[in-house]
Amino acid sequence: MSLNETPSSHRVHIGFFGKRNAGKSSVVNAVTGQKLSVVSPVKGTTTDPVYKAMELLPLGPVMIIDTPGYDDEGELGTLRVEKARQVLNKTDVAILVIDAAVGKTSQDEEILGLFAEKGLNYVVVYNKADLLAEKQPDSDREIYVSAETRFNIEKLKEKIGTLAATEEPRLQIVGDLLAPGDFAVLVIPIDKAAPKGRLILPQQQTIRDILEADATAIVVKEDALAATLAALGQKPKIVITDSQVFARVAAVTPDDVFLTSFSILFARFKGNLAAAVEGARALDELSDGDAILIAEGCTHHRQCDDIGTVKLPRWIREYTKKDFNFVFTSGTEFPPDLSRFKLIIHCGACMLNEREMRHRQKVAGLQAVPMTNYGVIISHMQGILSRSIRVFPSLEPADRQC
Repeated sequence: MSLNETPSSHRVHIGFFGKRNAGKSSVVNAVTGQKLSVVSPVKGTTTDPVYKAMELLPLGPVMIIDTPGYDDEGELGTLRVEKARQVLNKTDVAILVIDAAVGKTSQDEEILGLFAEKGLNYVVVYNKADLLAEKQPDSDREIYVSAETRFNIEKLKEKIGTLAATEEPRLQIVGDLLAPGDFAVLVIPIDKAAPKGRLILPQQQTIRDILEADATAIVVKEDALAATLAALGQKPKIVITDSQVFARVAAVTPDDVFLTSFSILFARFKGNLAAAVEGARALDELSDGDAILIAEGCTHHRQCDDIGTVKLPRWIREYTKKDFNFVFTSGTEFPPDLSRFKLIIHCGACMLNEREMRHRQKVAGLQAVPMTNYGVIISHMQGILSRSIRVFPSLEPADRQC
């Protein structure tokens, strides 16, 4: 990802759904003004979700998602339909495309039921209106268009923009905790797991958020923190650290300076910090042989000392003196059936949008499986969870119980 691009997790996700040959891909291409998806009279041309990050005026940065036909058949077709259903978990605005000459079917009604279940803003698009003798009137939830002639395409874009504008405003990462002129010190280890020549996404986003709050971001490696604090001339408002060096950073950060981690900030940013704090405590109740799911929201080349698959399991065994069955997932994969797990430990989810992270939290909650994240569980094991969430006033009651 280029440094000047809006991260996909910050973009409004617009998903296009419908049956095969309803013209989903043609509508996507008409709305975007690009040949984003391959179109063909052959049913099932779109076999996997197609993602395109782009600027869609007047909305701005969006993620367009074209999905396989919801009526796909056969063994592969069933897998494709499941992929389309998974897209719903990250969709902010849903577009149901229907062949206007065919009309709404029971499968279309099923999709609308899923929209309602997910609480999605949506619009029903009757495509191929150019083939109708009479154009049907539009309603707030429905519109007749023609991808072929571009009839009503601009009006459809306006409807999408209106629906996107009704989304709840996004939380800030850390900016709401800072006043203009405040100092925030970011502790970022540079080791073999760090990407060459750049910072990872949570670090980039946090720095940007600090600057937008008119505060000052000071970036140091862990071995330079003590000297930096001594040289500043004033105490920083907060120290934010990579979770892997939490204990080392806590040891040199004054107690009257707020301390937290990137992972904890992102748990709050994605709306699941309170549940993550409760989930961390569940670790102390586990038994030998229990299954723990360690889930990451992105896929990356794993180093020999990877935090998710190597360091966390090692630290957990050392802390509990117990042996667990660790299961690992990454990217878009997240098991719908979590009944085998006694605990879920998730990454900071910088690559997942808030809706998808809330979905994962909901799935875990409905199945009564506690869920926490990397930074929270690490600070719990190191005995500094109470200190690491002190900066969040809404968590003060939980803080006192840690």
